[in-house]
Amino acid sequence: MGVELAEHFNLASHFLDAPAALHAERTAIVGDPREVTYGELAALANRAGNALLSQGVSRGDRVLLALPDSAEFVAAFFGAAKIGAIAVPVNPFARSSDYIHYLENSEPRAAIVHSESLAEFLPASSVRPQIPIVVVGEQKIDSHGVSFAKWSAWTVAASEQLSAADTSPSDPAFMLYTSGSGGTPKAAVHRHADSLVASRNYAQNVLGLTADDLTFSVSKLFFAYGLGNGMYFPLSAGARMMLNPERTSVPHVIDLVARHRPTFFFAVPTFYSAVLREAERSGRGVDFSSVRKCVSAGETLPAEIFNAWKRQFGIEILDGIGSTEMLHIFISSVPGKCKPGSCGFPVPGYEVKIVDDSGEPVRDGDIGNLWVRGASAFAEYWRIPELTARTKREDWVVTGDKFFSDSDGYYHYCGRADDMLKVAGMWVSPMEVENALLGHPHVAEAAVVGTTDERGLSYSVAHVVLRGNAQGSEKLAAEICEHVKARLVSYKVPREVRFCSELPKTVTGKIQRFKLRGN
Repeated sequence: MGVELAEHFNLASHFLDAPAALHAERTAIVGDPREVTYGELAALANRAGNALLSQGVSRGDRVLLALPDSAEFVAAFFGAAKIGAIAVPVNPFARSSDYIHYLENSEPRAAIVHSESLAEFLPASSVRPQIPIVVVGEQKIDSHGVSFAKWSAWTVAASEQLSAADTSPSDPAFMLYTSGSGGTPKAAVHRHADSLVASRNYAQNVLGLTADDLTFSVSKLFFAYGLGNGMYFPLSAGARMMLNPERTSVPHVIDLVARHRPTFFFAVPTFYSAVLREAERSGRGVDFSSVRKCVSAGETLPAEIFNAWKRQFGIEILDGIGSTEMLHIFISSVPGKCKPGSCGFPVPGYEVKIVDDSGEPVRDGDIGNLWVRGASAFAEYWRIPELTARTKREDWVVTGDKFFSDSDGYYHYCGRADDMLKVAGMWVSPMEVENALLGHPHVAEAAVVGTTDERGLSYSVAHVVLRGNAQGSEKLAAEICEHVKARLVSYKVPREVRFCSELPKTVTGKIQRFKLRGN
């Protein structure tokens, strides 16, 4: 990675303590309800770390974070890392079934949860009844007899002074869940040095982020892409971060951009498309004049959206490809050299190769499997050694993505090597959605596949065989979607339901999804 590190290196000391010592009064977080300085943020992280120690959390223990983008998230994340514990950020808008998996899999020693997440989290907490729960926020909710501490009192009682654990660059610091190429979310374990590598390779060498910048990431902090954009990238430069704790909505984001005037804007292609539609539909003045760089990742950026955005706002969108396993973007467009429809070039500090199924390099223009290596690669999948062994080939990481490179050296994304779907930059398991569909009384069989709309954006389609004499209709399709929506997070809900008399299958009864995609 081109970075020499001392024997002892701690993520919190580097990203929070060091800038706070240099400019404690500089603003670190911009947003509601107030601004937070570097000094205040470092002090809050120390309080969180001390409070975790008082709860019996020790080095190597996991700390589950179900928090929106906020100062509390940042403080809890770095507080855990500073004492040598492992932060485990998860979706604060998840369902109880998701929380059950996170709790059973990570076996956290403590959980820090937002009050608006408690309705889904508390029923799941019975699988780890012994862990202390700390609640951020003031929303009133029936605790059903589960005891918990309030963040404000919990941190106020703790000291602002905390020495960092003598962690090494290769010690585990945090775990990020990804569905990747399988249906059940698995945790990629990252080390203390990984965020430093990603920051220097991408945020500094490609983006040119400086202390004068203000970043705004639509993608949330529990998402690997958002964690860099929204937290450790700006901290690495002594810059400011704009955090939005609310659920994402296009009008609200447009308002935040106009009000706070960020210089860097990070989102996924579907969101860029939604902003363009809002500008066309509402006729309102959408002001992105403060933004000097826009970045897209999570799924491939269609050329149509790149061109429309440049026409509307005069800004090129830097498209890139990254992964939870590599922590952030490792192939990226370069300012002034963007080719619409491509992901650009390997980021300095990373190597990539496109190989066939036997691991041999393919010719330029031929589609193959993308492998990548670099010092920010994950250490392992948490407690899945066999999958770690399949994904890590010596120092190469097998991404599961199909790519080709053109004669000019640009890399082009062609899709996944499996049946997983990516919607709004987030992985969706067809099996999980199909199981939800099958819970509807009129659904006999279901298969979910991905397709693209006229703008080239991905969405999911449910192919459904009905029971008995049930008749397909728009009303029933809407009812089925509502049924799924009540059980899964919103991005997993199919945009379209197509009724059919039977599903194509192999002789062994496996659904042939490629035939459905072909239709």
